[in-house]
Amino acid sequence: MRKRASEPATDLDRGDSDRQFVTALHRGLEILRAFRPSDKAGLGNSELAERTGLPNSTVSRLTFTLLKSGYLVYDDGTGRYRMGVPVLSLGYACLAGMQVRETAQVYMQKLADDCGDGVLVALGGRDDMAITYIAAARSEGVISLQLNVGSRISLARSAMGRAYIAGTTETERAEIIERIRDRYPAERVNEVLEGIHDAQEQIAAKGFYANIGGWQKDVHAVAVPYASQQPNTPMLAFNLGGYAFSLTKERMENELGPKLVELARMVSRVGY
Repeated sequence: MRKRASEPATDLDRGDSDRQFVTALHRGLEILRAFRPSDKAGLGNSELAERTGLPNSTVSRLTFTLLKSGYLVYDDGTGRYRMGVPVLSLGYACLAGMQVRETAQVYMQKLADDCGDGVLVALGGRDDMAITYIAAARSEGVISLQLNVGSRISLARSAMGRAYIAGTTETERAEIIERIRDRYPAERVNEVLEGIHDAQEQIAAKGFYANIGGWQKDVHAVAVPYASQQPNTPMLAFNLGGYAFSLTKERMENELGPKLVELARMVSRVGY
C-alpha cells in the first residue's frame, strides 16, 4: 500500500536491517515528528497512528512513554497530546550547533529589507521528506508568507527542497528519488521528478532554481543549494519567496535569483 506523500516514513519503509538500529527509538521519534505547528489542539492516538503508519497499540505505548518522560503532555478534556517543553530544548540545541545560521541571518535580513514587498528569505535543511526552516527573515509588507523557524515544507515540490536535492550528493539524491517513487501516486511521480531535473538544470546554468507556482499556485520562489565549509554542518539551501502578485516571474529570475546566489557566496566567504 502506497503511503501518502505527507506521511513520514516508518522503519519498515527505510528497510533498515542494521543491528545497531533501535526500532523502538525510531518509532518514538516518528511520534514527535508527526506534530505540526498547526496542531494547536494537539493530536490523539488515532491521528498519530494515521500520520505515522504505526499500529494503534504501538502508538498508545509510545505516547504513554513520551508522556511519562515529559516530551508529551496530555489534555484530559480532549484526550489529545501536545509537545512538552523538553522538546523545545532539543530544537534549540540543534540550532546552537549551526554557526552558519547566525552568520546567514544578518545577510538574509538585509536582502529581505532590500527586496521589500513582504519577501521571505529562509535557510533550511532536510528533515526526512521535508525541509525545515532553521532561519528566516522577512521584509515589511502588506502580506507575507506565514513561515518561520521550525516550519516544514515539501522536499520534493518546494523551491528550497528541489534546490537541496539538486545540490546534494548522488547517493542521497538517488535515495530521495527512490522514496519519491514509493510515496507519490504513479500519475504524479513523473511530474515531481521532472521538476527536480529542471532544478538541476537551472542551478547548473545560472546558480539558482526558480519555482513559479510549482509549490503553491500563488507563490513564486527562487532557491540556492548551500554546502557549508564547516565539516559538521549538513547540506542546506537558501530560499527567497513571496506571493505572485508582488513578485513577478521576471523579477524573480532577473533580479532576486542572482541576489540570492550572491547572498550564498557572501556567507561562504566569511567561512561558513
